[in-house]
Amino acid sequence: MSKFAVAGLVLSVSTMLATPSLAQSGWFSGDWSLTLGVAAISLPEYEGDDKHRFVAQPIVSFGRQGTERRFSSRNDNISIGLFDNGVVRAGPTGKLVFERDGGDSDDLVGLDPIRFGVELGGFAEVYPTDWLRVRGEVRHGIRAHDGLVADLSADAFMNLSPTVQISAGPRVSMASSDYFDAYYGVSASESLASGLAPYTPEGGFRSVGVGAAIKWDVTDTIETSLFGEYSRLVGPAADSSLVRERGDENQFMIGVSATYRFDFSL
Repeated sequence: MSKFAVAGLVLSVSTMLATPSLAQSGWFSGDWSLTLGVAAISLPEYEGDDKHRFVAQPIVSFGRQGTERRFSSRNDNISIGLFDNGVVRAGPTGKLVFERDGGDSDDLVGLDPIRFGVELGGFAEVYPTDWLRVRGEVRHGIRAHDGLVADLSADAFMNLSPTVQISAGPRVSMASSDYFDAYYGVSASESLASGLAPYTPEGGFRSVGVGAAIKWDVTDTIETSLFGEYSRLVGPAADSSLVRERGDENQFMIGVSATYRFDFSL
């Protein structure tokens, strides 16, 4: 994502919080933290592909100070923790969806492009124990697609030292038929243009997998990490002619990230 997109997103959040009616209500008063960063990742050229590319992805998180954020994952999309009691954290979440067309891969020539857009929804995470976090997100596509996407993850984590933490756990993703149709469907006209077999997907599970990471707190405000994930496409995604004829059900990703936390009061 470009620096202009990141700036625009941060500006939007800041504008919302600075609105007089909200500020005067007292709800937004208090101590807050804004975390910004970037991750450099090697991942498939498109979801379901068997070839990889390097990309940069933004990391943005916003929430109240005063409760210890024991764990965060690169899977966490841009989120605002409006409720946070130290055990349960919840609020709105969003994800930028980038364009996908024949310019990204020859495999996609002849298929309808995915337009730039967003997925907006909500998230909730809970700590059943002091070493486990479970998080779920549900998002609805806007402009890029009209589907629903639900992600669920669980991460066990352990501190090797005051500044080094390791973690690992399973991931599951589901989506509606509208999402699968945008990313994996092949209409009759697309079949003629691309050479892929026609395919009309339904909703269901999208992938199952596992991820792991090691995190290093360089300072109180700077955090770095090394992470990797494996996921296997299942259901409507795995059955798509795009995956069967030109891609791979097995998806691998590895990357590094760095973030900086800004603490402030309203």
